[in-house]
Amino acid sequence: MKIKVYISNFMQYKLLLKELVLRDVKIKYRRSVLGLLWTLLNPLLMMIVLTIVFSNMFRFDIDNFPVYLMCGQVIFNFFSEASSTAMSSIIFNAPLIKKIYVPKYLFPLSKVLSCFVNLVSSVIALVIVMFITKTPITGTVVLFFIPVIYALVFSIGMGVLLSSLAVSFRDIMHLYGVLITAWMYLTPIFYPISMLPDFLKTIIMFNPLASFVEMFRDVILYGNIPSWSLHLRCFVPCLIVLVLGVFVFKRQQDEFVLKI
Repeated sequence: MKIKVYISNFMQYKLLLKELVLRDVKIKYRRSVLGLLWTLLNPLLMMIVLTIVFSNMFRFDIDNFPVYLMCGQVIFNFFSEASSTAMSSIIFNAPLIKKIYVPKYLFPLSKVLSCFVNLVSSVIALVIVMFITKTPITGTVVLFFIPVIYALVFSIGMGVLLSSLAVSFRDIMHLYGVLITAWMYLTPIFYPISMLPDFLKTIIMFNPLASFVEMFRDVILYGNIPSWSLHLRCFVPCLIVLVLGVFVFKRQQDEFVLKI
């Protein structure tokens, strides 16, 4: 019965969610000459810079390094941006929350979805790079949406969790920058897992972002159908983080007005 109430409530405010997402996208590129074109240019330019650095300075033995690198970038950059912006969404929307009733989960959710718009553009940029580098296109590319959905669900869970924690513990907004940097280095974005010592390989096995990236590369670059064990390594963290995030957010949301 409660599920029906939640769905009805969400449907009632879906237009507001759409407006919040559009607002975030417009604000991000407001007064920019190229506007939304930056959602394509940013991943392309970063790929070029990092490819030059890691191909010439570190010389990792990775075939088709530009596509390998960009597959990691697309997933991790989405999560990093989505979770970081969602974390501060309740605090930054305090004036609106204090004035009228709005389902508070809409704010972190809208931040994640606006970043998802950038993710879609990044995937388009990845396709462009694949054509430029003459990467073979296999039938498994049609499965690209599966790791993308895993990343989206995980980001929503982390977004609502962090946004609720940030209201009570503002220091987390500063600490998260350090955490996300460490998380990036523990995710095989620009290096092969084979170069790591065994104890680090074990740690990375429990890193859900590494699993999302691995699955994304499997279907995009290597033409492999993801194994059930890989699906399990992706699904379980998504479920745990989403349930935990919703639980913590629901328990604390009535106190947001008193703390923001």
